[in-house]
Amino acid sequence: MSEHTVQPSVTVLGLGPMGRALAGAFLDAGVRTTVWNRTPGRDAELTGRGAVAASSPEEAVAASPLTVVCVVNYDASDAVLRQDAVTAALKGRTVVNLSADTPGRARDTDEWAGRHGIRYLDGAIMTPAPTIGTDDAVFLHSGPEELYREHRPVLAALGGGHTHLGEEIGRAAAYDVALLDVFWTAMAGYTHAIAVARAEGVTATELAPFAQGIAAILPPLFTEFAADIDAGTYSGDLNPITSAASTMDHIVHASEAHGIDASVMRVIEGQARRVIARGHGGDGFSRVVEVIAHR
Repeated sequence: MSEHTVQPSVTVLGLGPMGRALAGAFLDAGVRTTVWNRTPGRDAELTGRGAVAASSPEEAVAASPLTVVCVVNYDASDAVLRQDAVTAALKGRTVVNLSADTPGRARDTDEWAGRHGIRYLDGAIMTPAPTIGTDDAVFLHSGPEELYREHRPVLAALGGGHTHLGEEIGRAAAYDVALLDVFWTAMAGYTHAIAVARAEGVTATELAPFAQGIAAILPPLFTEFAADIDAGTYSGDLNPITSAASTMDHIVHASEAHGIDASVMRVIEGQARRVIARGHGGDGFSRVVEVIAHR
């Protein structure tokens, strides 16, 4: 760095596993990093690597033009950012909130920030803490594009891919919630499948390679379903929903025969049966999106 180059700086609020990973990636990239956490003692490793530990959140945010927040949810971020002294110190500065919450909370925070002269970007982290600072990290951002471009060089220190999804502030959270829906629904299905398999004498280890085979089928189906749903065609040429509902019924009965809770599959089967009852038995499972969104 030449004597005429200003070292970039950032503040990180929140030092859970993800927050520590973010701060560590900034340090590795040579970004001057100030850290603060509500619970003391989590900054020791980071300060040993050169981070500056602030004694208060207002001191922390005043240290940098850019503050990155990563706490458990927006109740936690509000509890810090909306303190009078912190809000005053943030005026004219930028907050990038990488905490997870709903699109509505992102919009509420953006409105609050605008009222107090704080520049605001919302974001989401779609990969676990060990990926931060590597090519595997995935970040989503929404908010003013000009503001995103201004801070993109510093955010790039976090590694991986950064995608600006548009200026509507809730879009990053919308993607986050939808993608987490995919993940947790899949994990719930997998744990339920293991419970059924174990009841029949099949170990989780024995099932795992075949479960991975099922998972490999899904990516092309995601693409096919997306086109089908956006076009409103809901094709059932390969697997009509009447056939799908029959297999769901088998899962329910096999589960309940062993006393295993099948309530989630009963809900899914019920959605399929509603599609059939509306005269769409020849359509594919993608038609369910219309049933569950119906008001």
